[in-house]
Amino acid sequence: MAGEGADPVIIDGGDRACVRLLLELRGRLAELPAGTIVHLIAGDPAAPLDLAAWCHLTGHGYLGTVPPPYGERPAYALRVADAPRPTQAESPWRPQG
Repeated sequence: MAGEGADPVIIDGGDRACVRLLLELRGRLAELPAGTIVHLIAGDPAAPLDLAAWCHLTGHGYLGTVPPPYGERPAYALRVADAPRPTQAESPWRPQG
């Protein structure tokens, strides 16, 4: 698997609201090999709940919070799924079809 033993891919979501963040995240994850570990830096206070729910919906693995190598900025880890379930183009929190 690509993520085993490799450095994580860092995605800085800044202070974007989760809806916008999930749209961007979905596109970025589609470019990564299955098994890649991603550290998402996200300032939205809803991020840990929304990200965990989105990972459950899509099949990506939510791995929880990341200890602070990013200063005061909260970060969350996930593992890219082999075959993620697609979501609606403009609504990343709704299954496609």
